[in-house]
Amino acid sequence: MALLTLANSRHPLADTATQRATLAALPLARSFEDAAASAGHDPLRTSAIQILQINVGKRCNQACHHCHVDAGPDRTEVMTPEVADACLRFLESSDIPTVDITGGAPELHPLFRDIVRRARAAGRHVMDRCNLTITRLPNYADLPEFLAEYRVEVIASLPSFSERQTNAQRGDGVFADSIAALRRFNELGYGTDGSGLLLHLVTNPVGAFLPGAQAALEADWKRELQRRFGVRFNRLYTITNMPISRFLQFLSDSGNLQAYMDRLVASFNPAAVEGLMCRTTLSVGWDGRLYDCDFNQMLDLGTANGAPQTIFDATPESLASRRIVIGPHCFGCTAGAGSSCGGATTT
Repeated sequence: MALLTLANSRHPLADTATQRATLAALPLARSFEDAAASAGHDPLRTSAIQILQINVGKRCNQACHHCHVDAGPDRTEVMTPEVADACLRFLESSDIPTVDITGGAPELHPLFRDIVRRARAAGRHVMDRCNLTITRLPNYADLPEFLAEYRVEVIASLPSFSERQTNAQRGDGVFADSIAALRRFNELGYGTDGSGLLLHLVTNPVGAFLPGAQAALEADWKRELQRRFGVRFNRLYTITNMPISRFLQFLSDSGNLQAYMDRLVASFNPAAVEGLMCRTTLSVGWDGRLYDCDFNQMLDLGTANGAPQTIFDATPESLASRRIVIGPHCFGCTAGAGSSCGGATTT
């Protein structure tokens, strides 16, 4: 089994054009276009937008080797106030119920709290994709209290309930800091049934294979985190490692790229197409460009011709029922039980 090791922030396949070309050159048994058509989606189109996902930048206090965003402490891409305002004006002009704030570590953005406050003032549900360790930094130690005050749903990445596996994927000391952060969230009521403070964990495999069954893993995680550390949470989301950025580099370097892509294609699940997150999500990049999903954003695959290309040009009506831009990487979201930012898409 090929296991990952901690990556540097940048890598030879960091260039998005090179990544797209690498994936396009692979001989696959079928195209994703044909696979989606076989599931009744020819072409694949969006339905109503349920989630506005805002990537506020690539700056992060970690440099995890599986990160499809290629985020790290040395990244300088940060959303400007003008783009953030345009995102919120678009939100306020729509009936989109949920805002998903991501990065990088989104909390590092100087306007993070203002974005949360304004979205909540507009009556929208807010999700924060938190790496947990950010709350252990002195300047961000009050983040759990802030998130609790505004009833923000926390979606926290934690590769494993094993310290060895988590540190191998994310760096020495990350596991201990993550457990300390989870305990603080628990103290505030996060993860407690009936509190309304939702705390979900996200896990992805540590090698070139698909995640296990989400429900079974969730039961294991709840038992072990409670037994070992007294930590509780609401849901566990399993996410397939996407052949993008650092994981694509790992697959290429380890000689697993063709085999992994063949596995994704062979594991295509027609039932997963209906629940693809691109069908209900609009993703906004740090520079204001629009994408069908966060994964397309990291491959620089903007919205289709004829659709608005930036948040400054967008209206909810102009983005309805748009054709979704697809590629070989999309097999990652339809393999097995399916995969999305909200975990498995089928049972």
